Amino acid sequence: MFTKLYAATWGEVGKAKDKGFFDFDFFSWMAWTWQTAAFFIFIAICITVMLLWEKKVPGGSPRRGILGLDTTRGDRLFVSLLGSAFIHLAWLGLVGSLLWIATIICIAYFIVVFKYV
Repeated sequence: MFTKLYAATWGEVGKAKDKGFFDFDFFSWMAWTWQTAAFFIFIAICITVMLLWEKKVPGGSPRRGILGLDTTRGDRLFVSLLGSAFIHLAWLGLVGSLLWIATIICIAYFIVVFKYV
């Protein structure tokens, strides 16, 4: 009845498996930790808050800041998120993995950008 048994043996452990067309992993390329999830949840919350803020006070209230450019709330959010990424990368390169201090610096940077840029 069974001509071939496809049971795994100890010799098969650790060998790479051939993947078919529909065998794929969506998120296996990234090391998912709670910090990574918190980062993406924070970005989603920021976008949601900006959406609600825009619904409550439409127009984005463009203003001319210290850069000499007219910026809206979305522009300031983008600048603060991009700057925060660079602050964290510089902190990792220069200081090490004590990132909570860099996060405090980024919160201060976020406040300065939204107030003056």
